[in-house]
Parts: sequence; C-alpha cells; structure tokens
Amino acid sequence: MRSQKRRLARERLTMNKMVGIYCAARHDPPMDEVCNKCRDFLDYAELRLDKCPYGEDKPTCANCPVHCYKPARRAQVRAIMRYAGPRMLFRHPWLAISHQFDGLRKALHPRELTREQRLRSRHTD
Repeated sequence: MRSQKRRLARERLTMNKMVGIYCAARHDPPMDEVCNKCRDFLDYAELRLDKCPYGEDKPTCANCPVHCYKPARRAQVRAIMRYAGPRMLFRHPWLAISHQFDGLRKALHPRELTREQRLRSRHTD
C-alpha cells in the first residue's frame, strides 16, 4: 500500500515537472513558476487524480478505460506530454522511466473490476 501511495505522489510530481517544462518553453513565466493558465491546468489535474475511480491502483491516463478529463483538457494534456515527454528523459530521467513502466500496467473498467471482485468473493465462501 505504501508503494502505491508513493506511485500516486510520483505521478503528481511527474505532471508538475512536465507542465513546468512545457510552460517554461511556451509561456515564459517568472523563474521556477508556471503561468496562471498552466496553474489552472495543474489544479484541474490534481482534482481529477483525487476523484479517480481507481484510487491507488490508477493506471496511466493513456491506458485508462475511463476518460475523466474534459475534451479540451485532454487536448491540453496531450500537447503538454507531446512536448515535455521527450525532454523529461534528460531533465528528470527517473520520473520519465518510472512513468514508462507505469504505462505497462493494465486496467479493467471499474464495472468489470467490481464484477471480478464479486466473483472472487463467491468462490472463496
């Protein structure tokens, strides 16, 4: 359980670093900060992470069957990741590699997961 909490914390840190790289190149914010538009996006991303139906077992968003970002925000995160993703390898290699490994994690839809858990509990009784 502790490693899962660390994984979610690492995912938040990865998102912050990616947005920082993107914002520094595209919006020219004050030193070591992000602009208001990017701060608004980070707040939205934090809210979505907090409300994720998978909780601590959350897969990466690219592998998730539930798309919880609004379409405009999904386009925004795609642009951020497309720009910052390759640069993460040079600036934050551990986070980039960890994120790639997290991407190998498979996820069932929450309804399927609930059904599977229900079947398991029947067989153990």
